Formats: sequence, C-alpha cells, structure tokens
Amino acid sequence: MAIIVNLDVLLAQRKMSVTELSERVGITMANLSILKNGKAKAIRFSTLEKLCRVLDCQPGDLLAFQDEES
Repeated sequence: MAIIVNLDVLLAQRKMSVTELSERVGITMANLSILKNGKAKAIRFSTLEKLCRVLDCQPGDLLAFQDEES
C-alpha cells in the first residue's frame, strides 16, 4: 500500500497503549489494529480528527505517502 500509517510510532512517542487509544478515541481494538497494520482501505475524517486530537498530532504525522513504483 502506498499510504503508510505511523500509528505505532506516535503511540510509542506518547507512551500510550493501543488499549488506551481505543478507549480515548472510541474506536474498537479491531479497527485500530486494522489501521495500525496497514490493512485499512479508508478512514473517515471524523476518525482521523479524533486520532489527531488524542495523539496531539497533524494528519501528516499519522499518514505518509510512499511511492511503490520507485
């Protein structure tokens, strides 16, 4: 996938567990796992906003583009 989700990095930097993030954002552990492992096909802006609010980050901190062709 060309979009990389840096959720693990942000969680480590903030010393926060996936369980804590799940509770604070209101997203199931299963859905966070799908997002964290790069298996998600889409993300709602409302979910992205909640993640950014809880992790105190910008969308660009959470998501990155990596060109698969190069």
